[in-house]
Amino acid sequence: VQLQASGGGLVQPGESLRLSCAASGSFFSISNMGWYRQVPGKQREMVATISRGGTTDYAGSVKGRFTISRDNGVNTVYMQMDSLRPEDTAVYYCNARIRRRSWMSESDYWGQGTEVTVSS
Repeated sequence: VQLQASGGGLVQPGESLRLSCAASGSFFSISNMGWYRQVPGKQREMVATISRGGTTDYAGSVKGRFTISRDNGVNTVYMQMDSLRPEDTAVYYCNARIRRRSWMSESDYWGQGTEVTVSS
């Protein structure tokens, strides 16, 4: 199982970016998917999560600016990031809770990280 993230880059404050993360490989099901971020010297923090049915949760600092969505047909999670601020600068990691076979328990899988830099 692999998670491939893309969409990071360098933008100015107030601009937008859209991150994507696709799960590939052999697995039975995916439940929750989400985005986390980390800056050097700090712990990884949750940014947004979404259940298979579409229930979302956001960190307070991004509520109203970021929107998480997913396409279960292509096993992909997205995050639209608007009104970006310098404090959003971080490496963003996608996460998926995956059951590889019907009789197995779920495990967390992580993408490789994509860098977002917000600077004028």
